[in-house]
Amino acid sequence: MLAAEMTALAQGMPGFINSKTFAHTDGERVTVVTFKDIASHTAWKEHPAHRQAQEIGRERLYSEYSIQVGISSHSHSFKLDE
Repeated sequence: MLAAEMTALAQGMPGFINSKTFAHTDGERVTVVTFKDIASHTAWKEHPAHRQAQEIGRERLYSEYSIQVGISSHSHSFKLDE
């Protein structure tokens, strides 16, 4: 599966932090990939295998897609101690 291959590729990229995929019963999928900085993200965006996967997606898999890239200005988390 192409998505699994791209996840594995992203995980091996310098600066990779994490990725999460969410799927709805209507077939919509959202994948969030986080890198430590813009340079790491740009390397991912321009990786030849990633570019090829995007092309395959446009030609064979998706009728539409959108990409959002953002920079976090604040982060907060909570974890209940067990």
